[in-house]
Amino acid sequence: MGTEFNRDTYMSYGTRLRMLAASMVVSLAVTAAPVAAQQGAPSIAVSGAVPKPLTLTATDLAAMPRASVTTTNNGIATKYEGVWLAEVLRKAGLPIGNGLRGGSLSMYVLAAASDGYQVLFSLGELDPEITDGQYLVADAADGKPLFGEMGAFRLVVPGDKRGARSIRMLASVTVVQTKR
Repeated sequence: MGTEFNRDTYMSYGTRLRMLAASMVVSLAVTAAPVAAQQGAPSIAVSGAVPKPLTLTATDLAAMPRASVTTTNNGIATKYEGVWLAEVLRKAGLPIGNGLRGGSLSMYVLAAASDGYQVLFSLGELDPEITDGQYLVADAADGKPLFGEMGAFRLVVPGDKRGARSIRMLASVTVVQTKR
């Protein structure tokens, strides 16, 4: 009385491996689809020491108060359209305006591009009630949406003598509290 091995009822090791690999591919495709859809819409993450962290898309920016600035680079004027960075920070719950005082004045804002380029600002210099400088989170230039290697968003700093702080491919704005 021995157990008889029936080759037809058992799958070979290779067949089982192929079926496992196929099910893993299907599983990855199903779970990756929503992630790919989310990655399809460019966005800006506003995080750090903010009461309301945000992820803003072009649709979100379009619903906020709009502004524009014109800059000139090598004799070519470009009209950028978007939202003042101060408005973005206000939407994230920061005390822009009369509420910006005391420990809030020791906060800084790190703007970063998707390629890793970063620029630092103090929160005070971004408040239009403290300085004349206004910085624009642009999503369009000369009436057309930003795209391609320039990215969907650009931080435009119109008062600077050089454009080094105007970040193309803007991907995140991180607020840091240095003192309470």
